[in-house]
Amino acid sequence: MNEFQVTKVNNVSIVCVENNNKRLVPIKPICEALGIAFEPQYRKLQTDEDLCSVVTSEVTTGADGKQYEMICLPFEFIFGWLFTINPKNVKPEAQTAVREYRMQCYQALYEYFTEPQTFLKEKQVVIEEQVKLYQSKQANFKNAKKEMDEAKRGLNEILALTIDDWRANNRQLILPFTPEDEEEAS
Repeated sequence: MNEFQVTKVNNVSIVCVENNNKRLVPIKPICEALGIAFEPQYRKLQTDEDLCSVVTSEVTTGADGKQYEMICLPFEFIFGWLFTINPKNVKPEAQTAVREYRMQCYQALYEYFTEPQTFLKEKQVVIEEQVKLYQSKQANFKNAKKEMDEAKRGLNEILALTIDDWRANNRQLILPFTPEDEEEAS
């Protein structure tokens, strides 16, 4: 069995007990730190259709260093259980912290359920921008290919010129480099 501190609630260390690859958190120290009665919280857990099946009892070390059998929840369920605690039921000095925690939970739930839509919207915008860029580059490529083909054709015409062509043109080298030049030359 291994114990480690998870957090502090009102200066009370909340520990997690790791036993047989299960991470469990005793709820009584949390109740004491928040100033709420343990027994009603335990009854609430026992009557909760979902949490009742995961509540367990485990020997852990108390704040006084002694070993006690304590009611625990698996670590992954602690945050949801804390979310159910009404800030009005905790001691005054803990109410602000409980309210802040609940607001963080609301925000986390909102983000969890809306992030996929936000991601998809942002992704669609980036895809549309990338498609425009691709189409622009594709058009540039087609124009560049056309220009390369014209330049190659001009090069081939130069390579094909003979001295007889040069002599026939009054010893001048006139080359049609563009389609407009070809039209003027004909």
